Formats: sequence, C-alpha cells, structure tokens
Amino acid sequence: MGRHSLQRESRLPNSVKGAIVMGAMAATTTGAFPAITAAAATVDIPGIGNFDVPDQFAPQVQQFNETVKNVQNAVPGAGVQVGQPANPAPLLPQLGQSPFPNLFPAPQHQSPGDVALQAAQTKIGSEYVWGATGPYSFDCSGLVQWAYKQAGVQLPRTSFEQSNVGMPVAYQDLQPGDIVITNGGGHAGIYAGDGKLLNAPQSGETVSYATLRPSEVVTARRINA
Repeated sequence: MGRHSLQRESRLPNSVKGAIVMGAMAATTTGAFPAITAAAATVDIPGIGNFDVPDQFAPQVQQFNETVKNVQNAVPGAGVQVGQPANPAPLLPQLGQSPFPNLFPAPQHQSPGDVALQAAQTKIGSEYVWGATGPYSFDCSGLVQWAYKQAGVQLPRTSFEQSNVGMPVAYQDLQPGDIVITNGGGHAGIYAGDGKLLNAPQSGETVSYATLRPSEVVTARRINA
C-alpha cells in the first residue's frame, strides 16, 4: 500500500493517536480504498508513519496534516522525541494537604455570638409581643434568648438576668453578636456592628435595627464558646 516509513519522534497519547488514525481513514476512504496512482498525497500520522493516498484527496490530506500540527502544539509532550525526558510529574500533596488549597478554604470558626446574630437577622420584621419567645413573635429578651438557643447556648429569660451572663465588654470593644442591655436594664438586644442594635423594640413595632448610643448602654456581655 505505497511507501510506509515509521517515525519514533512523537509521543502522542494513545487516545489522540486513535482519533487521528480514525480521522485519517475517514478523510481518505470512501468504501474501498482506491488504488495508489503515480501522483499521490502523503498523510503524516505522528508516531505511526507516512501513508500515500490518491492525489484526488490532496485537499483533505492537507487539512488533515494541518490538524495534526495543531494537535501537536496543543497537547503537552506531543513533540517530545524518543529518549528525551518528558516533563516530570507534579509532586503529590503531603498527607492531609489539600491538592486544591484555594478552591475550598477552611471554614472560619464562628462564635456563639456570630450564630446568634445570624439567627436573629432571620427574624427581622417579626412582630413584637410582650412575653413572646419565638419563633414567630418576640419581646426584647425573648429574641436574645431564642437567637442564642440556635447557637446552643441557654440564656435566662429576662433582660435583667441576661445582664449578668458571660463576660462584660466595654462599648468601644463591642463585637457583632454581643448582648447589649439598655433602658436601665429593662431592654436587651444583639449588637450588629456599625453602631447598630438588632432588637425587638416595643408593642406595635417589629424586630429591626436601631442606632445604639454609648449613653444608653447599661452593660454589654459576650458569650464565649
């Protein structure tokens, strides 16, 4: 079947070689393989050899050869000669080390206050009802108690009792999630950051944010894990 000279300089993957051979056959055959004439085009299949096909298929052969060159440029190591070392395999990550450290960052630790604040934020717009402790309506200390319960912390019921839990925090050191007691000890809320207090204010209002002034604070408390 014409001239056939083996070449050993290409190391295309077997899957790519198979695709190339099948493409070559599809591009150069229609039914039975035509007889080779004096004028012939050459199909260059890296890693396999050169094959002559009738000159009438020259346009397809030229397109095929250009496709092969593009594949060699696109596939790493396609042009590596026999005996030439290929690119070394990447080192495996050490035991316990993620191979994709930037895809799945380690989750940040959340304090009880973080969880409580997030829980309370889901109740924004809920109705204030004196003595209510949720989950659909709240009074001030009822909201604080319910929110911390979602963090696994059981707080006492009233704002006066809540003013003694955890550790005291100065106003300038407040962090989101801290319990803030105002109104002479008769009101409780959760600090939301940026000088805002998330609370259940009073009858006729709903759970919402309010501006917190230093002069209003009786005490602030932080619940540590």
